[in-house]
Amino acid sequence: MDLRIAPQGVQSQAVDRLREAIVSGHFLPGQRLVEAELCRALGISRGSVREALRRLEGERLVLMTPNRGPSVTELSWEEAAQIYDVRALLEGEAAALSATRATEAQREAMAAALADFDAAAAAADAPARIASTARFYAAMLSGCGNAVIEDVLRGLHARINLLRSRSMSREGRAAESALEMRSILQAIASRAPEAARLAAVKHVQAAREAARHAGTIRSTRAA
Repeated sequence: MDLRIAPQGVQSQAVDRLREAIVSGHFLPGQRLVEAELCRALGISRGSVREALRRLEGERLVLMTPNRGPSVTELSWEEAAQIYDVRALLEGEAAALSATRATEAQREAMAAALADFDAAAAAADAPARIASTARFYAAMLSGCGNAVIEDVLRGLHARINLLRSRSMSREGRAAESALEMRSILQAIASRAPEAARLAAVKHVQAAREAARHAGTIRSTRAA
């Protein structure tokens, strides 16, 4: 994986590259992140690497441990389940609100993101699948008209994408996810709030099960 970046916008690019490397599984949960190695891989100074790691610590993707340094956060199944619970509540409400408030432009943005998801799934392009899913939900959240829901989910954005990469690693999950998102969009386009809520909750529940069966998230207690 080539992590080297262009000289312009170094700080933002460093954060983006490292985030992508973590979400994609290039850096594994619990893996130490050695600053000297990251400097060489990214082609930037140690100060820039440290600042990027601090920003990712704020997103809960990196853990800073005294006498050990930075490492990739290990997300337990219990933590993951709590995130899915919050998603089901808030995204269900956001979908219901979007069914009554979303503009035509916002619905078109969701449709465009879904088309991009289909193309990414056909090309087996995992990063593009994650990016298009994020755009789908960004358009839906924009259409819901509730800034608090949007802010809370934005705070979970990096970890949600991390979980998406895990759930979509299960064979056949991408096709299922496309159908589920299409159901959400159809309910929103039909101005059917409760149908949209149900479709959004079902999508989160299915993603939760896919992530659990993918076996890529550790459990802190016996199953």
